[in-house]
Formats: sequence, C-alpha cells, structure tokens
Amino acid sequence: MQALLTYVLLFVCLGLSAQQANPPVFSLQDAVNYAYENANSIRNARVDILDAEQNIREQLSTGFPQISAALDYTRYLKVPVLPLPEAFAALNPDPNAPAPEGIAFQRKNNFTGGLNVSGMLFDGSFFVGLRAARASRDYFNLQLEDAQRQVRNQVTQSYFPVLLTSTNLEIVERNISNLEKLLRETEAQYEAGFVEQLDVDRLVLSLNNLRSTRNDLEQQRENALRALKFSLNFPENQPLDVSEDLEALELEVESAALSSDVPYQQRSEVRLLDQTLALQDLNIDLQKAAYLPRLSLVGSAQYQYQGDSFSDGFWAPTALVGLSAAIPIYDFGGRSSRLERARLDKEKVVNQRDDLVRSIDLEVRNARGSFNAARDRLENTRQNQELAQRIYETTQIKYREGVGSSIEVVQAEQQLYEAQANYLNALYDTLVAKEDLYIALGQ
Repeated sequence: MQALLTYVLLFVCLGLSAQQANPPVFSLQDAVNYAYENANSIRNARVDILDAEQNIREQLSTGFPQISAALDYTRYLKVPVLPLPEAFAALNPDPNAPAPEGIAFQRKNNFTGGLNVSGMLFDGSFFVGLRAARASRDYFNLQLEDAQRQVRNQVTQSYFPVLLTSTNLEIVERNISNLEKLLRETEAQYEAGFVEQLDVDRLVLSLNNLRSTRNDLEQQRENALRALKFSLNFPENQPLDVSEDLEALELEVESAALSSDVPYQQRSEVRLLDQTLALQDLNIDLQKAAYLPRLSLVGSAQYQYQGDSFSDGFWAPTALVGLSAAIPIYDFGGRSSRLERARLDKEKVVNQRDDLVRSIDLEVRNARGSFNAARDRLENTRQNQELAQRIYETTQIKYREGVGSSIEVVQAEQQLYEAQANYLNALYDTLVAKEDLYIALGQ
C-alpha cells in the first residue's frame, strides 16, 4: 500500500512538473477561441439569450388556459344566525314556547374544493408581446456577436504587445551575442597592444546598456502577458506563452477593404440598432393594442360540504361557465400619451442610428488612412534597417582590419539599434492599423 501511494504521488508530481515545464502556447486564433469560451462578457451574452428563450415561453404560456385549484375549510366556533321576522312567531303552535332568537344558515364545519379555468379568447397585446419576445431573442443574439467582436479586439490588442516585446528580446539577445563576440576580439587586440583601453570601455558600456534594455524588455513582456491573461480570463498563476512570429504575420489587406463602399450591415452595432427599431415598432403596436377589447372565457366547478359533524352533513355541487369582456372607452388621454411616447422613443433610436452611420464613415476613412501611412512607414523603416545593418557590418570589418575606429563602430551600432526599434514599432503599428481597419469594416 505504501509503495502504491508513493507511485501515485510521484505520478502527480511528474504531471505538475510537466505542466510547469510546458505551458500552453497560444496562437492569435487560439487566444481568441479561448476568450470566446471564457470571457465573462460573452458568458453574460449567452445567459441573456437563454433568458430570452424563457421569456418567449413565459409570454406564450399566457395565451393558454390557466388552471388553478382551491381548497378551503372553516370551523365555526359560534355559528352566526339571522333574526327572524315577528310573523314567524305566529306560526309556532305552542304559544308558551320562547320565541327563537334567529335562524342559522351555516353549519359548524364547512369545506370547499374547487377547480377554476380561464382562457384568453382575444387580446391584441398578447400577440404583440409574443412577437416582441421573439424579436428580443434576435436582439440578444446580435449582442452576443457584438460581444465577440469586442473580445476579439481586446485579445488582439493584448496579443500584439507580447509579440512586439518577444521579437525585441530576440533582437537584443542577438545584438548582445554579436557585441560580446566583438568585445572578446577587442580585448584580445588590446592585450596584443593594437587598440586602446578606451575602445574596450566603449564596447563594455554598449554591452551594459543592451543588458539593461534586455531586463526592461523582460519586465515589459511579463506585464504584456498579464494583460493578455486578463483579456482572456486566463488564470493569473498559470504560465502562458504565445506562438506567433511578429514578422511572419500577414500585413496585406484586400484592395476592396481600402476602396469599396462602407458595408454598414457588417457592423453589429448597426444591426443592433436596426433590431432596436423593430422592437420600437412592436412597442408602438403594443400601445395601439390597448385600444382593443379583451375577451376571456372562464369556468369554475366546486363541491361544498356543510355539517355540524363529518357524518351528518351534505355536499352541494356548483358549476359555471362565463365570458368576460374588457372594453376600453376613455381614460383621459393615458393611452394616447403612451402611444406618443413610444413614437418619440423610436425617433431617438433613428437619430442614434444616423449618428452611428456617420461615425462609421469617419472611422473607416481614418482607418484606411492610418493603414496606408503605417504601411508606407514600414517599408521605409525596413529599408533603413537593411541600410543600417550593412553600415554596421562594414564598420566592423574596417575595425577588424585596422582601418576604422571604435567610435565608428559604436555610432553604427547605435544607428542599427535605432533602425531596428523603428522597424519593429512600424511593424507593430501596421498590424494594429490593419486590425483597426477590419474592425471598422465589421470583419
């Protein structure tokens, strides 16, 4: 038994170690899919859809017959009586008998059991309410789509900084490796008497600056990972890594995205307002239905028992059916005011939709301009990075051959680092601009 427990504990420890050694690695699409399943805003949107389904069932149930039962038992400790008219005393054959104080129409024990049924024959508000409940389900489906769009945007905006810092770290690590190699060569030349201590010091200073930059980037990456976990609703205490390569992501967009008409219906906000307008129309119909009469069918059956005891009483059955009609006539303008308010509410939604369409036009124009500018800047910084790389390599060759100075190497090195940073920032801005463009187009 002890050996079995040892094996179990060893297996659990190995499993935990494997999980810590191999954290989940998410691509951008993996991160989005995870957020779709775990983001609380999407969970709430799904709950709203389920609630809308129950609302439809609730509205539908009001159109079917309503059945209820009632049980009632009463024990009279003092049975109530009614006084008798004086004429009843003349009917008594014994003139010496005392006059009765009254007559009782109840027995001590009273038990009633009944069944009531009511059904709607016509009610205009029922049919409008049922249509509104079904329309609200469509509205909440659109809200789910809008929540997914917002979550995707949040995840993307959180994912790209992780890639940016990761790529920056790779470049800095590569620069540190190259500079360490150059420093070793320079120290060897110093020991041989070919260079000065100043040349070594300059390289050590540059290396220390790079290592400091690496430490800052590592902290930035941790912060970016925490922000990504938050947007994913991923456990903070569990490790997570990303798999995409910033420079391998697709940067091009379809030509139609830069020149075609704005597809307003692809934006979930527009469809939400369109559905809101449909709901406002149903609200107007509901207020109009208040002018119509309501007709209902009612039925009831009951058995009543009365007796001074439970053995000498009697049962009295009762059954009835009937019609009930509620006919609105005049309410001093209450219904007309509610109808007018419903129309005013719709007018506000129409104005909101107009503002939304104009803001989408502006958003798309700005997104297209930003993407074109970011793409041009990216191409410029790419060329500058290639040029800075060639300059740096040339100055290193000249320095090793003794025809260049360490100052030229340090200057070329700083220009290269600046060109690399500018290129990565331009690459990041282009990816963000592309994502913003697709979001503006509702894609």
